[in-house]
Amino acid sequence: MEKLLVINSGSSSLKFKLLVMPEEKELADGLVDRIGINGSQINIKYGDGQKFVSDEEIKDHQVAVDRLTFLLKDLHIVEDLNEITGVGHRVVAGGEYFKHSVVVDDEVIKHIDEISDMAPLHNPANLMGIKAFKEILPNAFAVASFDTAFHQTVPAVNYLYSTPYEWYEKYSVRRYGAHGISHHYVSQQAAETLGKPVEDLKLITCHLGAGSSICAVKDGKSFDISMGFTPLTGVTMATRSGDVDAALLGYMMDKLNITSMDEMLDILNHKSGLLGVSGISSDMRDLLEAEKEGNERASLTIDIFVKNVIKYIGEYIAEMGGVDGIVFTAGIGENSMPVRKRILERLAYLGVTFDEEKNAANYEGVISQPDSKVAVLRLSTNEELMIARDIMKLKAEAENK
Repeated sequence: MEKLLVINSGSSSLKFKLLVMPEEKELADGLVDRIGINGSQINIKYGDGQKFVSDEEIKDHQVAVDRLTFLLKDLHIVEDLNEITGVGHRVVAGGEYFKHSVVVDDEVIKHIDEISDMAPLHNPANLMGIKAFKEILPNAFAVASFDTAFHQTVPAVNYLYSTPYEWYEKYSVRRYGAHGISHHYVSQQAAETLGKPVEDLKLITCHLGAGSSICAVKDGKSFDISMGFTPLTGVTMATRSGDVDAALLGYMMDKLNITSMDEMLDILNHKSGLLGVSGISSDMRDLLEAEKEGNERASLTIDIFVKNVIKYIGEYIAEMGGVDGIVFTAGIGENSMPVRKRILERLAYLGVTFDEEKNAANYEGVISQPDSKVAVLRLSTNEELMIARDIMKLKAEAENK
C-alpha cells in the first residue's frame, strides 16, 4: 500500500488529492484558492464526509504547500509526512521534450522552465508546486505528468501549421493541445463502458469547462486536437477567446492603441470567451440563468459555445471517417445538462438519440438511446488517478532497474 499525493498548481491555486494505491482509494482532496490574492481560502474533504474550511492569508505557493502539509497531519489524514511515498504533478506544457510522464530531476525542471512561454499561465505555477514539494517532501518519488504528452501521437498533417516549415524545425512551432491526461482517461473509460477495446473505436472526447478542448481519439491514440501551440485556441472558453483571425490582433492593437502583444494576449486570455461576449460572467451557470431572464447576449454566448463544439465534432468525424462514441467530461461537460442537450440536439442528423432522463440526472455512463447511431457518454474525468497510476508505473520501473 502506498499513499500518493497528486498536485495541480494553478497561477493562484493549488488543488490536491491523496490516494491509496494500488487500491485507488481517495483519502482526501482539496483546494487552496486565491493564492496571493485577498480572500484566500483552504477547502479539504477527507475521512467519512468530513470537511475543513479556512479563510486565511496565503501569500504564495510555498505558504500553500506548508499549510497543506501541516493540515494533512493536523487533521490526522496522515500521522507522518513520510507516509507519502510519491508526489505527482500535473504540468500543462511538455513541448516536444516529454512524450510521457517522467521522474522529476534537475533536467526535467530545466526543460519545463524553458518552455514556460508555451503555457505562461500554467507552467510557472506548475514549477512552483514541484519545487515547493521537493523542499518539504525530499524523499518522495516525484513525477511530472504532462497535458500535452497524450497528443504526441497526433500525425504531422494535423499538428503542423501552414506557416514556414523552418518555424517548426527551429522553434518547435506546432499544435500541442492540452487536457491530454483527461482525454486519455475518459477515452479508456469509454471503451471499458462500451465493452470494446479502445484500439477498435473512433471517439471524440469533449473536455468542457473553464478551459475547453475537443480531441479525436483513433485507435486508442490522440489523432487531432482543438487547442494549439498554447491553450488559448480552439473552442470558446470561460475567459479565453478560442480561435481568432491572427490579422485581427494587429488591427485591434492599432484601434485600441495597444503597443504590447502581452497586453493583447491578456485580453484574449482573461477578458474574452464567455465573459467577453456576454459581458456578464465567465461561468456557464450564470449565463444559463441570465438567458432564462431574457438576456439576449447571454443566449448568444451559449449558442456560440455550442456551435464551436459542434464544429469541431463535425470536423473530427470527417477526419476519422466516422465516430463510434462522443464523450462529455469536465465542469460543463459533466454538470451542465442544458448545454449537453443543445449539443446533442444539433447532432440528430447523425442519428444521435439520447435519454432525456439520464441526461437530466447527469447519469454516469451511456446517456444515448439503444437505437442511437453513435454512443454518447457522460463520464467524470479523473486526472489525479491517471497521474497516480503513472507514479506507480515509474516507481516500479525504477525499483526493477
